[in-house]
Amino acid sequence: MNPSAILADARKETDKLFGLVLPEALYDRPIPERHRLIFYLGHVEAFDWNLLRPHMPKAAPFHAAFDRLFAFGIDPLGGAAPTDARSDWPSSDEVRDYNRRVRQALDEADQDAGLLQMALEHRLMHAETLAYMLHQLPAERKRAEAQAAAPEIDQPTREAVGIPEGCATLGLPRGGGFGWDNEFRAHGVRVPAFSIDRCKITNSQFLQFVEAGGYRDARFWNPASWRWIAERSISHPVFWKRAGGEWRLRTMFDEISLPASWPVYASHAEATAYATWSGGRLPSEAEWHRAAYGTPDGAERPFPWGDEPPEPGRGYFGFARWDPSPVDAFPAGRSAFGLDGLMANGWEWTATPFAPFPGFAAHPSYPGYSSDFFDGEHYVLKGGSPRTAASLLRRSFRNWFQPHYQYVYAGFRCVRSA
Repeated sequence: MNPSAILADARKETDKLFGLVLPEALYDRPIPERHRLIFYLGHVEAFDWNLLRPHMPKAAPFHAAFDRLFAFGIDPLGGAAPTDARSDWPSSDEVRDYNRRVRQALDEADQDAGLLQMALEHRLMHAETLAYMLHQLPAERKRAEAQAAAPEIDQPTREAVGIPEGCATLGLPRGGGFGWDNEFRAHGVRVPAFSIDRCKITNSQFLQFVEAGGYRDARFWNPASWRWIAERSISHPVFWKRAGGEWRLRTMFDEISLPASWPVYASHAEATAYATWSGGRLPSEAEWHRAAYGTPDGAERPFPWGDEPPEPGRGYFGFARWDPSPVDAFPAGRSAFGLDGLMANGWEWTATPFAPFPGFAAHPSYPGYSSDFFDGEHYVLKGGSPRTAASLLRRSFRNWFQPHYQYVYAGFRCVRSA
């Protein structure tokens, strides 16, 4: 399928998301540090327009104010919470008319294939991060949609898998296909032997940390994270809720009893605190790669399970489901070292700060995509979630967020040095 057709399919995903939002809720701000939803309605189209229009000789700006208004989002926790009012934003009809005109102009012009791929993946990433926002939108402010079933199964036994010393190849070689600037260039990292959890940490396992007073013990938190939980009175993951003496999970459209075998979704700070409490640590990016893509004979695979591209039997991804599923529900997605659920069911935090690889060069058409976040305050995530597009499951793709941002569909597993 050519990039234009794939972009059309990606538009359907973002259109479907906004279709879940009741009209009056478009001006809500489900996550305090983010823009109102109306911004994102315009942003996904404005990004395409601002990226592609300079390469379209016959296309002229038709709404420069909207081009600027919807150009850039907010780095969560990057500063003071926004103070705009609903009245500061245009009507949804005006935004939808802008979107319609943008799509029409772009579809009528020949596009640079590389920039079109960039626009496509930007939209696919927003199709996931928009789900994070809608997850925090109260149920009465959105339309429910059915999802694939993921029945609870027996709680898996926590066990560690030994990974021998070896090499992990990070990044993409120049000329190795499309990648964002932070994916280049490919280089090898020697990884000492270590052990790693076979599965992501489950809700049941994390509950032990909560009930042991982990959120009340400064020993498990660095100073900045300890101030964060104290100032915000944080005592559990944001997806959890205590009701009637029972822990419950806030799913996309409902609340259910906390599923013991599903992965816990937590911030980097919470994951780090749990790992410290349990006597481990989070893996480095190179360790995660070694465990996910390495093999006992020293070779590396494109995907944990082998050479075959992602398909439904490997896990829930590609917008197949709204919420997690049991951590070991898909044996066909298992890595050569026997790890489960690496490519779906939640991104996985690493201990590696987001930083450039050797030979990094910012993309000239989007110079701030990565470099704006090389600040030591963002951490690399690997893998993917049920709302991650299959094309983003490539081995070199890197995600990143700040350590106190709780809303990502992100879990973790712990490692110990050999």
